Parts: sequence; structure tokens; C-alpha cells
Amino acid sequence: MSVKKEDYKKFLDPVVISKLKTLELRARMVVEGFKVGLHRSPYHGFSVEFSEHRPYMQGDALKNVDWKVFAKSEKYFIKQYEEETNLICNIFIDVSKSMNYKHTSLITKLEYAKTLAASLAYVMMDQQDSVGLTVYSDKIHSMLPPKSSRVYLKTILSTLENVDSGLATETAKCLDSVADKIKKRGLTIIISDFFDDVNSIITALKHLHYKKNEVIVFQILDPIEKNFGFDRDSIFVDIETGEQLTTQPRQIQRAYQEAMNEYLQKLKSECLNFGIEYNLIDTSQQFDKALISYFAKRSRMH
Repeated sequence: MSVKKEDYKKFLDPVVISKLKTLELRARMVVEGFKVGLHRSPYHGFSVEFSEHRPYMQGDALKNVDWKVFAKSEKYFIKQYEEETNLICNIFIDVSKSMNYKHTSLITKLEYAKTLAASLAYVMMDQQDSVGLTVYSDKIHSMLPPKSSRVYLKTILSTLENVDSGLATETAKCLDSVADKIKKRGLTIIISDFFDDVNSIITALKHLHYKKNEVIVFQILDPIEKNFGFDRDSIFVDIETGEQLTTQPRQIQRAYQEAMNEYLQKLKSECLNFGIEYNLIDTSQQFDKALISYFAKRSRMH
């Protein structure tokens, strides 16, 4: 299915995308919408490295002739290149209960995260990159090693499609348990709300970074979690523990916002201090922000 130029924005809209039936279709629509929005394909332009020479054959483009070799040998040889498509990427996705939260008509954080992970896997495998997937909450639910075959994409999408939410968030423990199993350096992407002890999270992210991995963090929040914009007396229930609190939101809104801003700023600054790319995304934002961040990181890796 192709995306018309004037329609591309709606195919980056999380609410529109969430109504599509399958995760594969969602990912394809996001990627196609992103490509149309850029007015050019993001699949090209990555660096290539020289492989070898071969004799010129009729029909070969003259631009690929190695004229330096011709000057020495008076024979035509073509310079062959191979694309640097051996990027290895491990995607971590948090499926803890807090990721199931949504406010009003917005999609859940987990639905957003799954579509984002699927879109990233889709675009990387189209470039013949190797992609692995780790699904976690308070434990590792599944861990798929990086592979690059298009058939493997179906396995990744199926795993994302059928994943059940877990219990509490223990991002630090799960990242640490997997970090030493990542043998080849590459790109590591973590998608989570990071509702966990911030110091433990930072330590775990540093662990991944020290293993020579390029790391991208996508912190997914519902818009109301950032500003606590509730306007009536409410009973707040911790999704993960079941603990309840009855309060008037306006009485605690300022304290909540200050604590949240302090937490977000600490996580962001610590990430940036260690060369970890940090992205704060809420579930009302279009998916292109995350895809642009991925392409920017990849271009710097080359």
C-alpha cells in the first residue's frame, strides 16, 4: 500500500496507526509515511566501503571505472563496493504493567512502544541490518538474538504482537542481565517509561555503554504523566502494586511536577554526559521523531 504525499502525517499519528489490525501493517505505514514526509528515501546515503576490483563489462557505468588503475595498466576495472549493512541492533522493550497506562482516548504506552519497536525493526531489516529483541518487565520474557533475514522480521513482529504485560518494572536488573551476553558492539535501543529507581537505571545504561555499544533511550510517557493535569478529586491506583491514594490533584500537582521534572532532568543529563542519546516522547507525538533520532545516530556511527 502506498501513501499519498498529502496523507503521510496521518500515518505517523499514533491514534490512527493503533486502529490498523496488525503490527506489520502498522510498522509499514509508519515507515512509508516517514519516507514520504522526508520527500526522499532514508534508506540511501549511508557510507559504503571498498571491496575489490573486477574487469569492466559492457553496460557497466563509467563512473565506477577506476581510472587510476587504467592509467597504470591501460585496462578497465570496476571498483566494487559493499554497503555497510552489518549493523547489529538489540531492541529492549519494557512490557511492565505501568506501560499499559493511557489517559482519555490516547493509546497505551505499550501500544506506542510496540509500534515504535516494530517500525525500527522494519526499517533496519530493509537495510539488511541484524536486529534482536528483548522483552522484559521484572524479568526477561523473551530474548531473540540479532539476525538479518526478512523471514526473521516475522518472528520479531509476532513476538511483539503476542506479548503480555508483565509485573513491576526492573529495567536496571534486566539490562544488566543481558549486557554481558551482547558479544558484538552495535546499537542498543531501550524503549520504556523508566518508572524505576533512576540511579539504578543510569548504572545499567552505563554498563551497556562501557561495552562499546551505541545506546539510544526512548522514554515513553502519557502526556498527563508529565504535567499531572487531573482536574477533579480522584483515587489513584498504582498499576504495578495496587496501592491506592485518594487526593485532590491540585493539592499535589506542583510537588508532583517538581519531582517529575527533577527525575526527567537527572535521567537526561546523565545519559548525555555518557554519550547516550536520550529521547522523551509522549504517546500523542508522531513516530517520525523516533525514526529521525535513529537515522541521526546511525549516520554518526559511520
